[in-house]
Amino acid sequence: MLSSVLLPLVPVILCIGLGFVTARVGWVRASAIPDLSNLVFLVLTPALLFRTMGQVRLQELDFQPVALYFGAVALLFALTLAFTRFSTRAAARALAHTFGNLVMIGVPLVGLVYGPQGLVTLFTLVSLHSLVLLTAATLVFELAEARELQRSGQAEPRPMAHTVWQAVRNSIIHPVPLPILAGLLYAQTGWTLPQALDKPLQVVGSALGPMALLLVGIALAHTRIGAHWRDAVRIAAVKNLALPVVLGLMAWALGLSGPAIAVMFTAAAMPVGANVLLFTQRYRVMQDEVSSSIAISAALALVTLPAALLLAQGFMR
Repeated sequence: MLSSVLLPLVPVILCIGLGFVTARVGWVRASAIPDLSNLVFLVLTPALLFRTMGQVRLQELDFQPVALYFGAVALLFALTLAFTRFSTRAAARALAHTFGNLVMIGVPLVGLVYGPQGLVTLFTLVSLHSLVLLTAATLVFELAEARELQRSGQAEPRPMAHTVWQAVRNSIIHPVPLPILAGLLYAQTGWTLPQALDKPLQVVGSALGPMALLLVGIALAHTRIGAHWRDAVRIAAVKNLALPVVLGLMAWALGLSGPAIAVMFTAAAMPVGANVLLFTQRYRVMQDEVSSSIAISAALALVTLPAALLLAQGFMR
């Protein structure tokens, strides 16, 4: 059993390592990372998401595991805010503790370990992940910023309703949720994708796994941890370890099990997602700490993910 669980991790680790070495020897420069990221998120990801969800009927989807995932996220998010002074720094830390890299690392790993049905479960989560978490985070950030502005006597904060609407809109009109929703709508028609479209989507989508993992390694090679490594390590430890533990305990308490719960547990163990950095840049808070935590969390995942996969097997029974 041990070998069957850990074997799919071999290509994941090798691809990340190859990307790291490729960048270290100078074959891929840091200036190329944005272009490679655009290729992964704007071309390869939508192809895989649309083709996979274009074969799924809504009645086949199970939202109970997704509700469990968001329950664990909400609990950890609230605990982070409760144990720190309410501020934009606390909001940034809470988002980093709960927002995972479900696409670049999650998709290839879940596909290798749990197969196509596991991907359907993951994509059900991914379709709501950004919308729910980023919209909720926007509310918290705006409330925290408004409080800080009022205390400092500075100008009035931005209208919250407009900001939240922008967050909702941008979370849907996005290269990850949009092809999932489009694929689901297409699947409900009962039509099958024409071969002339299905085959190119299959070829392009199959490149997502290796390209995304190579990009993770390349980004790690060009990331400097800096002076905030202690805060970064704490954030990475909470994201990689505490979130799956919280989810696992909730599943145990509720008596939930099965392959879908195993996928959610694995998803909870994913490292910190890059979207957290966008929020810190927007609100000009904890940028260095979060940037470092993304790199440390991804490196730590090479150790914590194998353990998470082994523990996830307990939910398969």
